[in-house]
Amino acid sequence: MQLPIQITYRDFQPAAAVDALIREKAAELDRYHHRIMGCRVVVETHHHHQRKGRLYHLRIDLTVPGAEIVVGREPGARHAHEDIGVAIRDAFDAARRQLEDHARKARGDTKTHAVPSHGHVSQLIAENDYGFIETPDGSEVYFHRNSVGGPGFDALWLGAEVRFDLVEGEGEKGPQASVVVPSGKHHLPPKETA
Repeated sequence: MQLPIQITYRDFQPAAAVDALIREKAAELDRYHHRIMGCRVVVETHHHHQRKGRLYHLRIDLTVPGAEIVVGREPGARHAHEDIGVAIRDAFDAARRQLEDHARKARGDTKTHAVPSHGHVSQLIAENDYGFIETPDGSEVYFHRNSVGGPGFDALWLGAEVRFDLVEGEGEKGPQASVVVPSGKHHLPPKETA
């Protein structure tokens, strides 16, 4: 941390152990973001008339390049926050998650979900339990009966629209699908016209 941590207590006198715990948790945040420029922590208590104890509320303000991260852990109805150690742990866990998210975004690391490929069944060799899918770019992908999900291999027909995942590398018959799932409206074959 580039600047010393600032801790403010409202409505109670903290013990040295509380101060030490907050400083320890703040120092641990450096593992998740190496350029924390400042950290301010406000600890206050809320009295509830229907309870004997008090609930602790923490607010953490972290300054990092390009952003300010604010965590406000309201105690709500959580009896666990009658223990200041639990309240501190929960607040710093939330700060850690936000720091990790910010660091990921800054690096450009975002989760991407692979979009399954699609095409239509161009060949069905039912007696040998396999077929081929023609993709929009004109290439063909082999699939086996065991790779067909949903209603199964026997429910496929020539021209059926399908989504599929490719196996890395190629098999004996070229590119191969690991999972084939019928797509399109209701997965039903076209009606035959008389």
